[in-house]
Amino acid sequence: MGTNIYLNALLPVLNRAFEIQKDVLALCVEKMADTIQNDHLIYVFGAGHAGIISEEMCYRAGGLVPMVPIFAPGLSVNTRPATLETDLERISGYAALILKAVKITKDDLLIIHSNSGRNTVAIEMAEEAKTRGVFVIALTSVAHSSAVSSRHPKGYKLMDVADLVIDNCGVPGDAICEIPGVDAPVASTSTVVGAALMNSLVAETAALLHARGVVPPIFRSANIDHSAESNQYWMDHYGSRLLYL
Repeated sequence: MGTNIYLNALLPVLNRAFEIQKDVLALCVEKMADTIQNDHLIYVFGAGHAGIISEEMCYRAGGLVPMVPIFAPGLSVNTRPATLETDLERISGYAALILKAVKITKDDLLIIHSNSGRNTVAIEMAEEAKTRGVFVIALTSVAHSSAVSSRHPKGYKLMDVADLVIDNCGVPGDAICEIPGVDAPVASTSTVVGAALMNSLVAETAALLHARGVVPPIFRSANIDHSAESNQYWMDHYGSRLLYL
């Protein structure tokens, strides 16, 4: 067994995710840039491990300041027991309560990450947001979602509800590496590919804002000297609208 078993499996997935979606990624960048230029917010939601993307996008060195994670009680991987999180993301009605609490508006943008796209809370989050006039971008695995049944009361998948769908090109079940003699695949791709796609959108959005003559609101690393003044400027600008501050 080579030491690059995961890398060899990952790179084709990562390359495909970027290569086949140039058009949809460009549309996402336009929408993100429009939202920021108009002084509104980009919310990011995911349940369980999908929520890691929400963490990656907020308060991040090199990240866009007005990206707001939605951290709902019971829907993170530090829920104990961990199986409770799995149960909670299948409950109908919770998404409406979450969106009411975060006070998202029709001028904001919502990105929802769900690899399977089958669980109720992510799908209802998209539905509820759209009833409020919010534009919704989904990050999901089209192959996985197509291979499983929905847990939504009406049988919807996340990719059926969102305005734009970014496919992470992962395999059903997410784990990618087959090891001879082991009866289950190991090592998932959704977090790595999802983070790469989202950071690509951040970079392209910053570039587009600059091209439009708008100063991109970018966090500088808190571990670089003389970064505090710039970061404080942007935090003061957005103020209490940033739920994580």
